[in-house]
Amino acid sequence: MMHTTQYQPILQAEGLQQHYGAARALDGVSLACVEGTSTAIMGASGSGKTTLLHALAGIITPGAGAVRYAGAEISRMSDAERSRLRREHFGFVFQQGLLVPELTAVENVALALMLNGASKREAVGPAAQWLAALGLAGLEDRRIGELSGGQAQRVAIARAQVGGARVVFADEPTGALDSATSSDVMGALLASTVGQGRTLVVVTHDPTVAARCQRILTMRDGRVVAEQRGAEAVSAAPAEGAR
Repeated sequence: MMHTTQYQPILQAEGLQQHYGAARALDGVSLACVEGTSTAIMGASGSGKTTLLHALAGIITPGAGAVRYAGAEISRMSDAERSRLRREHFGFVFQQGLLVPELTAVENVALALMLNGASKREAVGPAAQWLAALGLAGLEDRRIGELSGGQAQRVAIARAQVGGARVVFADEPTGALDSATSSDVMGALLASTVGQGRTLVVVTHDPTVAARCQRILTMRDGRVVAEQRGAEAVSAAPAEGAR
């Protein structure tokens, strides 16, 4: 089990470089995220924000630089080790949810536990508890097509965290929602992550969504060019910023 000291970064990136042909997706990016805080990453299409999220989450290995989670260097791990890290310590919420339409809400959430070796009987209880905590009690047996967009994203949030993820990565989690539903879903995401002492990293093009986070990083041409505090910064722990 990996642990961090309070107010020490749980997730760090140092000098990340990533090129795709002549394009520089990441150009020396360094940042640190303290446990229990929220960080939004903004930027135009092609700025490098999604590449940065993928590097932080161990989905890709950067061409140069290092990513550390709880002191362990992700960029030195094998593919199998990074896959295990993502299953056991990280959670993911995507714009379209990427839920399985043939399964019910509770089955979609339980699936995350079953992939880690739990039986369906063991997984359904915690899955139902997470759905209830996110305001979906009574909807456990509905298939994804029977839910609204906001409800489906809450299922995705539950799935991302049912396994005890310490860091949740959200890539445009409200991009397909109207403004009112977006606000509700972002509130649920923050309450279930930062509100419970977990860490949230959000990639978004929406300044209203970004402002809900404690820290906002703006990227351009593969670099972090600006950092500011969001509306939730008052409750943030002291953090090392991008440099």
